[in-house]
Amino acid sequence: MRNNSKITTLESKFPLLSVEQSCMVSKDADITVAFRVELPELFTVTSTEYEAMHSAWHKAIKVLPDYCIVHKQDWFIKEDYQGKLSDGGLSFLARASERHFNERPYLHHSVYLFLTKTNKQRMAQQSNFSSLCRGHLLPKEITNKDEVMKFMEAVDQFERIINDTEQLRIVRMTEDELVGTNEKGGLLDRYFSLSEEGHASLEDIRLGADLVRVGDNMLCLHTLSDTDDLPTNVSTDSRYERLSTDRSDCRLSFAAPVGLMLPCNHIYNQYLFIEDSDANLERFEKQARNMHSLARYSRSNQINEEWIQEYLNIAHSQGLTSIRAHFNVLAWSSDKEELRQIKNDVGSALALMECHPRHNTIDAATLYWAGIPGNAADFPAEESFYTFIEPALCFFTSETNYKDSLSPFGIKMADRLSGKPIHLDISDLPKKVSSRDAGRKYHQKLKEVFFFNKNVTTKKDEIFIIQNRLSKFSNLIKYMYFCKV
Repeated sequence: MRNNSKITTLESKFPLLSVEQSCMVSKDADITVAFRVELPELFTVTSTEYEAMHSAWHKAIKVLPDYCIVHKQDWFIKEDYQGKLSDGGLSFLARASERHFNERPYLHHSVYLFLTKTNKQRMAQQSNFSSLCRGHLLPKEITNKDEVMKFMEAVDQFERIINDTEQLRIVRMTEDELVGTNEKGGLLDRYFSLSEEGHASLEDIRLGADLVRVGDNMLCLHTLSDTDDLPTNVSTDSRYERLSTDRSDCRLSFAAPVGLMLPCNHIYNQYLFIEDSDANLERFEKQARNMHSLARYSRSNQINEEWIQEYLNIAHSQGLTSIRAHFNVLAWSSDKEELRQIKNDVGSALALMECHPRHNTIDAATLYWAGIPGNAADFPAEESFYTFIEPALCFFTSETNYKDSLSPFGIKMADRLSGKPIHLDISDLPKKVSSRDAGRKYHQKLKEVFFFNKNVTTKKDEIFIIQNRLSKFSNLIKYMYFCKV
């Protein structure tokens, strides 16, 4: 049987031209600056801090020039904990502990941010004008050096505003981190193989109308690309009922159900398209007048006019910036039965956000291609909706996994979600924290995980923690007694 499918090489369709001075340049002359984002740890952020992060993102995005794209990409990859069994200096109890937790699965979370400068024509293109099916023409805007310099200055301001906050931190990625080295693959290698860090290898990619496959992995895509799919109300954070009581309140970000709470391999893409806000509002004014003139012929035209007028009233009265936004969850699996279960899990997670889940099969290939780091300008315009910056930022994830302390001594704890062991210093590290609020946050972190063994040693004294054994190993130890030797 003859194969009639169109086969081509990745090199001929690759949308990026080069990486110059840590900036990715596409074949359409779009310039992208990539960052690695560090978020606060899960269950340690209060409602006030969620609002502070939301305000920081808003201030930073406001400094970007028109026709910029903010693409935040959250990776959630299943990995197994690798115990230090080959370490000869471990005691009998330490080796038994490492053997107990060896190969325990957990969800590794990494966050990337891409700021892209493009032009008006590129932001208005649709899916049938993707770089997958056309050539490349150099836009005249790229010949203006002042526009490029203005964008790079805005990126520096963006970075400074985000890093001035206590909860967020972004670090500019280098060329080796993007394209990789001879020893380790880069971010682009990971995206084209959908693999974890350090294990990226090139795979065959099938971009079909009925199926998108990367190697052995079959992809499913759920999108939020229409206002009809969105909830009626959004907020920076929400109450997590499972860990909340009448006296205490556990808070998570509004998009947490599609983040760490979704236990499968997936990528959560968040797009914000910064256009000329005045031009958008002027176009809406014209649409409102057209709807008013056609209101006598259809009731739907009258309703649409009311919605457009309300949008314009809010924009003018509160001074808000009109933008376009899009959010999608890209999940994958090599097993068909598991993929069917993943589709249900992603749909349930979106339903928890009071969104209407929509499984996108038409533009899945185009959206996967637009998700390539540095290729956000290839996004189809019909898959986005008009909104304002403030409500769109509520769909950003704002928490990540627990992290090990850098201190060589401490005690072992376990991650609340996966049970992965966490090394934590509770004696000396809080003393080094100068801010009282940061010290309070550190002690709050101790309450969110539970102890499973062992001794704590300091430079001067040796402290033994006598644990009150409970009926089950996984229960939280309620009492701790510290004794000096």
